[in-house]
Amino acid sequence: MNASSDNYNKILKPYASNNDNFLGRFYPEKISFYRSEYQRDRDRIIHCSSFRRLKHKTQVFVYHEGDHFRTRLTHSLEVSQISRSIARHMGLNEDLCEALSLAHDLGHTPFGHAGEDVLSECMSSFGNFDHNIQSLRILLLLENIYEDYIGLNLSINCLDGLLKHNGPVYDEKKILSLIPEIKKYNFDYKKFGSLEAQISSLSDDIAYNNHDIDDGLRANFFLIDDLREISILKDIISETYVEGSNKNNHKLVRKLIDFMVTDLIENSKNNLNVNKINSIDEIYNATQSIIAFSPKVAKLIKDIKNFLFIHMYKHKHIQQWSDKSRQIISKIFNYYLTNYEKIAKRFDNQYSRERNISDYISGMTDKYAIDLYNSIS
Repeated sequence: MNASSDNYNKILKPYASNNDNFLGRFYPEKISFYRSEYQRDRDRIIHCSSFRRLKHKTQVFVYHEGDHFRTRLTHSLEVSQISRSIARHMGLNEDLCEALSLAHDLGHTPFGHAGEDVLSECMSSFGNFDHNIQSLRILLLLENIYEDYIGLNLSINCLDGLLKHNGPVYDEKKILSLIPEIKKYNFDYKKFGSLEAQISSLSDDIAYNNHDIDDGLRANFFLIDDLREISILKDIISETYVEGSNKNNHKLVRKLIDFMVTDLIENSKNNLNVNKINSIDEIYNATQSIIAFSPKVAKLIKDIKNFLFIHMYKHKHIQQWSDKSRQIISKIFNYYLTNYEKIAKRFDNQYSRERNISDYISGMTDKYAIDLYNSIS
């Protein structure tokens, strides 16, 4: 590690991801003179083409429906901001949180979860499709810009955090079937990920719930008054709402993010104290996630998700594009099944034709997929 990294290491808590518990990279590299290992991970993610393509991938609204709606890229940036703020306050590794947050959605298909659903159906007889596993495929296999190795050669700690950011992995066979190469990393699938990985996961929940509220209000799918049916939101709206103001939406979302972040920090710090956590090994071997919302806020998030499911995700406008995305991705998948030679040169590997087609489609932007669909229809 370099001097800058050593100085940063001194301010971290003993249960943080730090120099002492850094696991290295599968392909050893020289230490950077001025960047920490997790800064290098972050930088490689930011500079890869898969990250750039998130700019034109759906969060909820398709890319051309408005310049102010979130895309998969802006969502990832917002997750990163929230996770860094939490990590800094808790004495955890901000750089690792940032890397994990920026990479967590790299595996998403065009057209968001609707696109994932149809691609998964197309792949149902060929090993299926999962966007979380696809993120790892991208980082380990598909991003191929270095001469000495395939993939980005991210740190073992970063890859472990991405693998387990939703908790221990209980379907090891599924991971190994989709990424056989991952076996050489010897991950302990049944253990929890780092606190930084846990923060990244829940920062994702905070970001998309709040920003889907913001985008839903902007699209006039529902009104602020409709949100009063959720008890805690009713109190926040009463506190922030000013009749006739054009700032009400922003005030609500800003207050709600702060409310959730504060709860997550306070409840997680209490969990650390109750469980007497003093090392990262105690995090890995814990019986439950240490980073967690209080029961009250966990229920609030569940209520918000239910509200958004009814008023936003099932809105007829969103459903129309979901139906269209099914047509687009199904058409493209079947087209390449019978015209595989058009993309075969892109893939020099041991994977099946269907898996390579899946990799190709999942990497497309909304715009590219729409244009391709129109050209082959």
